[in-house]
Amino acid sequence: MKHVATTVAGSLPKPAWLAQTQKLWPEWQLDGAALAEGKRDATELAVAEQVRAGIDVVTDGEQSRRHFVHGFLESIDGIDFTKIVRKGIRADRYEADLPTITGPVRRSRSVHVAEARFARTLTDRKLKVTIPGPMTIVDTLHDVYYADRKKAAFAFADAIRAEIEELADAGVDIVQLDEPAFNVYFAELEEWGIDALNACVRGVACSSAVHVCYGYGIKANMDWKASLGGEWDQYGIVLPLLAQSSLDEISIELAGSRVPPDVLSGTGDKRVAVGVIDVATDDVETPDDVHATLETALRYIPAERLIASTNCGMAPMNREIANRKLRSLVEGARLTSFTA
Repeated sequence: MKHVATTVAGSLPKPAWLAQTQKLWPEWQLDGAALAEGKRDATELAVAEQVRAGIDVVTDGEQSRRHFVHGFLESIDGIDFTKIVRKGIRADRYEADLPTITGPVRRSRSVHVAEARFARTLTDRKLKVTIPGPMTIVDTLHDVYYADRKKAAFAFADAIRAEIEELADAGVDIVQLDEPAFNVYFAELEEWGIDALNACVRGVACSSAVHVCYGYGIKANMDWKASLGGEWDQYGIVLPLLAQSSLDEISIELAGSRVPPDVLSGTGDKRVAVGVIDVATDDVETPDDVHATLETALRYIPAERLIASTNCGMAPMNREIANRKLRSLVEGARLTSFTA
């Protein structure tokens, strides 16, 4: 018998000695050489905690990034972090301080490759690295250069593809593109979002995934979810489009949500990482809770294509609670066995 495979959406909480805790844009507590060493130590802890819990496909926990989007952009030419503009993102769901696109977007050096190489030395399990997708990137910037979201997105797609190629050479098994903006901008998703996504992975040697969720467990996202009514039908639009993409895997939210499970039938022949852990609550799921969510998913997705994951990244969570949730994730997945 085999059990449903397990992973996490990407980020894990950072230790208090490395960065401010339970914040989406935390300040580092260290600097210089001490910060570099602290990031490596925190990565080692994050990988060890996943391995100890029994996670099959691990990440570096995004321990070297302040934020899942801006952590990537810090190494991309054409982005000016001294020109910060506060504006609404995700269709004005909340405001954020955004750096500015001031020139041609270009990847002149690797971004997360050194971090991935280090994480690769820590485990022989499959390794996943997360990168923000092009639509989410352009939605998390102030643009005075392209003044066109589509043009900017394809410029970022070129940079992302170059990064993925190098990550694959470094031994990364799966690269996941995070696209929460897909749940908001449906017209752009259909017009150019899928094409930009495909451009990111064209010809790459590793497996690819795309993560679309309802966001971290922060107040702005909680308020938005409360406004969506009794049934969240965004995936009914998003998943059939993603099913036609060239990526191998789709990662979505399900636990503790109002997502109608039948939307899972729109995922085509993709592998599907289903969120069985709700990152918007400190209540720790039991293994039986996880198993029940997976049993629901199994009504629409065959076990060999199903993966148990978290709804979203866990960066803003309490670290001990996050670790307990990881253990429940694995224990619940082990209750969900099947014959290969």
